[in-house]
Amino acid sequence: MAAKSAETTTKRQVPAVTRAIAILRFLARSDEPVGVNPIARELELVPSTCLHILRVLQDEGLVDFDSNTKRYSIGIGILPLARSALQKNTFSVLVQPLLSGLSEKFGVTSIATQVAEPSQMVVIALSQSTLPFRLQVDLGSRFPILISATGRLFAAFNVTDPEELRSGFDKLVWDHPPSFEDWLTEVEATRARGYAVDRGTYISGVTVVAAPVFNAAGQMIRSLVAIGISERMDDKQVASLAKSLLKLRDKIEAMQIETRS
Repeated sequence: MAAKSAETTTKRQVPAVTRAIAILRFLARSDEPVGVNPIARELELVPSTCLHILRVLQDEGLVDFDSNTKRYSIGIGILPLARSALQKNTFSVLVQPLLSGLSEKFGVTSIATQVAEPSQMVVIALSQSTLPFRLQVDLGSRFPILISATGRLFAAFNVTDPEELRSGFDKLVWDHPPSFEDWLTEVEATRARGYAVDRGTYISGVTVVAAPVFNAAGQMIRSLVAIGISERMDDKQVASLAKSLLKLRDKIEAMQIETRS
């Protein structure tokens, strides 16, 4: 009998694993510890099933339990897994020294992000600015996929139907929220010029410039981002920074091709 090809093999669903991952992601997004019932309600799980999974995750060190409040939070046992994933991410290894050079040259905080799940981007590389800066960014930090300059990139290069964007856009939190129509105009401008700029809409007084990194199918799966104080970044500075980000992106892609060959 001929072996089945990878294309014809049907993925088998494993509900317990899917639910466990959903619980971990929910706890990672939560600012405060959460009880069983709110978790079950949010994820549409049977409370007894949710409790059983939480106890297994607790035994494995991936979830912490406060016996006084009866609430759960993400556990430090997740850290070795996250650290290992970042260390083995060849893109983050390649980009780190280049981000450091960018931060030094322009006096900005430079990060690389990657799509981590359908609605989130995660920071996989980071170089902090030496200037005082109020935006706290750490390795592993997550952001809504449509927020700020990176969000404009994702909307411009990964989504063709504007109506698909509306529900996600309505959930975003900005310091100075743009209208959906104005935001779509900015998305179109992003698609035309190949990079995105957010001038103080996400965070007051902060300018964010981002360049897309594509996969073989032409989808944006990562971004290179520079974050600086708006009063230090005029239009000429932003244009120069965007040009440097695009050159950095092209250099990384060339390095990846060389590494694979």
